[in-house]
Amino acid sequence: MRNFSTIDLIVFLVYFVLVAGYGLWVYRRKQASSGLASHDYFLAEGSLTWWAIGASLIASNISAEQFIGMSGSGYRIGMAIAVYELMAAATLVIVAVFFMPVYLKNRIYTMPQFLEQRYGKAVATTMALFWLGLYVVVNLTSILYLGALAISSLSGIALLPCMLFLAVFAAVITLGGMKVIGYTDVVQVTCLVVGGLVTTWLALDLVAALAGKQGALHGLTELYARTGEHFDMVLKRDNPNYMDLPGLSILLGGMWIVNLNYWGCNQYITQRALGADLPTARKGLLFAAFLKLLMPVIVVLPGIAAFALDKSGSLGDAMHSDGVLNPDRAYPILLGLLPSGLKGIAFAALTAAVVASLAGKANSIATIFTLDIYTKLFNKTASEQRMVWIGRVSVVVAMGLAVVIAPMMGIDKQGGFQYIQEYTGFVSPGILAMFLLGFFWKRTTAGAAMFATVGGLVGSIILKFLPGMMDLSVLAPIGFAKATAAGVYEIPFLDRMFIVFFVVTAGMVLISKLAPAPAGQQRGLEIDSSMFRVDRGFAIGTAIICAVLIAVYALWW
Repeated sequence: MRNFSTIDLIVFLVYFVLVAGYGLWVYRRKQASSGLASHDYFLAEGSLTWWAIGASLIASNISAEQFIGMSGSGYRIGMAIAVYELMAAATLVIVAVFFMPVYLKNRIYTMPQFLEQRYGKAVATTMALFWLGLYVVVNLTSILYLGALAISSLSGIALLPCMLFLAVFAAVITLGGMKVIGYTDVVQVTCLVVGGLVTTWLALDLVAALAGKQGALHGLTELYARTGEHFDMVLKRDNPNYMDLPGLSILLGGMWIVNLNYWGCNQYITQRALGADLPTARKGLLFAAFLKLLMPVIVVLPGIAAFALDKSGSLGDAMHSDGVLNPDRAYPILLGLLPSGLKGIAFAALTAAVVASLAGKANSIATIFTLDIYTKLFNKTASEQRMVWIGRVSVVVAMGLAVVIAPMMGIDKQGGFQYIQEYTGFVSPGILAMFLLGFFWKRTTAGAAMFATVGGLVGSIILKFLPGMMDLSVLAPIGFAKATAAGVYEIPFLDRMFIVFFVVTAGMVLISKLAPAPAGQQRGLEIDSSMFRVDRGFAIGTAIICAVLIAVYALWW
């Protein structure tokens, strides 16, 4: 393997054997105690501790999307891109307080199940198909492709074998079920955090060397001196990256739509906590929120360091692919600069992130397909063993589809992180509106929910292509449009999501009032105010997270 020494290979193989062996041990213990129970396979009901839930949330969330895509955005944009991670910490607290009690009180195990219980079968089936398509076509493909791209860059192995390796590794872990994923994720997130911090330390040390110094602290000082503009947390309208991060919208607008939908209405994420009791689930989510605060150091700082090194000429032409600058090469290039041994650790961390995320996504695909499509439409009397078998087959099929279509999606052409955020954002506003009104307004009807399902997608598509049909300069004074280099006024995708969310919410309210459900057919959930009370420890943890976020934005506004 190119750039890999024997010690690097040994370190990586130790990681591989450790994760695979631990997963096999957990799987055999699970089989001995519970056999092939479907709830244990899909949810690990009652068997994940708070630290396993928190670690699994982060291991499944942090992937090539962050290590490659967000690091690339750190190179191109700077620390402002860390808003996705920092706002996620605040959002996890909100989900723990307001979303999780509703799910657990009403014994909701999948997101389509919530929609069926609240709105009926038609809405649930439609959204189940939406989610399956989104998870396979956008999420699995992008994670698989970006991860394979990084491994290929570092190892010299062709892209397809790297994709197959990641797909098979993740599928094997997924076939053991949610409990295996949850506990192997503890190992993987440890590797991810340690390896990520090592990479950041070494990247900063390389920056320090530009000034003839040593050490990460000197490197951080030198990095800020050389790339001060890359530490602006809120971009001004004249910033060339404003379309990706439109000013205060990242704190007051569309970023909340992104995060609340992802962390609160996403089977892939909420599944980790749905098998636990409320105190355990809340502790897990709070632990994940604290881990989130570390992520900018692990994934964004290396990208900024790569920018400083490239600016100084230290990287030569390495950041270019076929003569074109490719920011997504930043992290793989830094890995290639690490010394023997440390390279193996960093490589294991990257692989851990990709495999854990793929496994989590695949398990969610299996859960939704089996519980919300197969058992509802094809085999209502399926046995426990049959459901587990169908779940495993769906994992293999989904991974195979992702391997086939990933190279066709043009993921590397527009920046991996932005690719995922923008195309997920086509459905996020409608989904979030549907969930929030479904939680807290009993009069919301199935017709309104179906409008949100279809209307949110249609509205997002219209706003995406509207600049080609009419002049949007009228929106510029209120901050919802900006002229591109070609002189065309476009709406930043975060602002599109903000606009669509409010239009869809207003439409749902109007439809529910004009065509209300008969009093006896209203489908409200079981909710009372006592569900949202938190204990003292959780409140203190929340206060610490809020203080950190306020300090970060106050210092680097």
